[in-house]
Order: sequence, then C-alpha cells, then structure tokens
Amino acid sequence: MAFDPYELDRDYGAPSGVITEAQYTTRTFLWMMLGLMVTFGVALVGWMTNATLYLFSAFPTVHLVILVVTLILSYSLSARIEKMSVASAQMMFLVFSALMGVTASTWLYLYQLTSIVFIFLATALYFGALAAYGHFTNRSLAGYKSILLSGLIFLILFGVLSLFIPGMTAFDSMISLFGIAIFLGYTAYDTQRIREFYYYYCGYPDMMEKASIFSALQLYMDFINLFLYLLRFLGRQRD
Repeated sequence: MAFDPYELDRDYGAPSGVITEAQYTTRTFLWMMLGLMVTFGVALVGWMTNATLYLFSAFPTVHLVILVVTLILSYSLSARIEKMSVASAQMMFLVFSALMGVTASTWLYLYQLTSIVFIFLATALYFGALAAYGHFTNRSLAGYKSILLSGLIFLILFGVLSLFIPGMTAFDSMISLFGIAIFLGYTAYDTQRIREFYYYYCGYPDMMEKASIFSALQLYMDFINLFLYLLRFLGRQRD
C-alpha cells in the first residue's frame, strides 16, 4: 500500500512548533540531494577501486539481492512510515541510496564518463524545471495521477517482457522517450504533493519529518529514473 496521508490517523499529540512551508520544502529537497550524493559517491568509489567489478564477479547473484532489499526498503518507507521512528526512516532512506549506488556503479563501466556527466547535468536541468513548475503552479496536478501510474505500469511490464521476448530492444528509443515524459510528469506531481503533506501534518513534527523523507524518496526515484532513461536515449557507451 502506498503512503497516503489521508488514510492515516492523525492522533500524534498536540501541535507544537511549526516550520514554514519554504523550510519544509527545502528540507525535503536537501534530503533528496543527500540521497543522490550517497548514491553517486558509492558508485564512484566502487568504480574507481573496482570493488563493484569484484563484487559482481565473485557473487553473481548479488544484483538480485540488492534488488530485493531495495524493494523491501522502498515498500517499508511507503507502507509503514507512519509507524516507524524518524531516525529509522532516515536510516532506511540512506541505506536505500547506498545500495542504489552499488548498482549505479555498473553504469560507469557501460557508459563514457563524459557522457554520464552531461546526462546528469541535463537531468538536473529538466528535473529542476518540472519541480519548479510543480511547486509554483496553482493548477492541481492530482488529475494526472492515474495517467502517470498507468504509464509507470506500462514501463514495468515492458521491462519484464523485454527479458523474455527477443527484438524488444528495437523499441528502446521510443520507450526511453516515453519514460522521460512519465518521470518528468512525476517530478511535477510529487513536488506539488510536498505542499499537501506540509499542510496536512502541520503542527505534528514527527509525521512532518517522516513525510518529508517519503517525499524525498519519491523525488529521488523520479531523478534516478529520469537520468536512466536519458542515459539510455542519449548516452554514449564505452567501446
């Protein structure tokens, strides 16, 4: 079950000191950026030391273990965040980011470093533009939720089918463009939800902190997926 503030019991105690919406939003994006720094830091160290190459060579199934653990962590942060402590939510987010870094280090073996840097900067530009739109627009983006979810399900199903059906890679460029569009949409949508979480939990410090971590996770995943689809579409592979 995905985290939805409107399905939770708000009996968390009496309201206390309240931070401003701007402070709450800034804190959320700082957590997202910290997660990205952890991911790309781990990826760079793993690549420079060849630790990742050794890890995946010595333990061929480690990528499956990482996949399962990251899925469990993301599910827990989504479904059980209201029941865990703030420290637990923060730690799980950082562990999730570090594990993603192990996987991300493989990208450095597949793509040229200059290409990765260029795509990262392009991702930051596109992400920033849509995040700004989601934050400042007065138009509700809630109506796009079903469209974005349908697009995400399609991307997941296509990814699974491509593992078993030959020739699916012929659609890579088209799917990459579709994925870029979906996660640009999610960036604006998830950014707007930060404000909704703020006003819903305003005066409930613990839940505000945890909702901020949850939003940071959503924005982190939007950025990573946008980066990956741009990399698939524009990235230059190593010879």
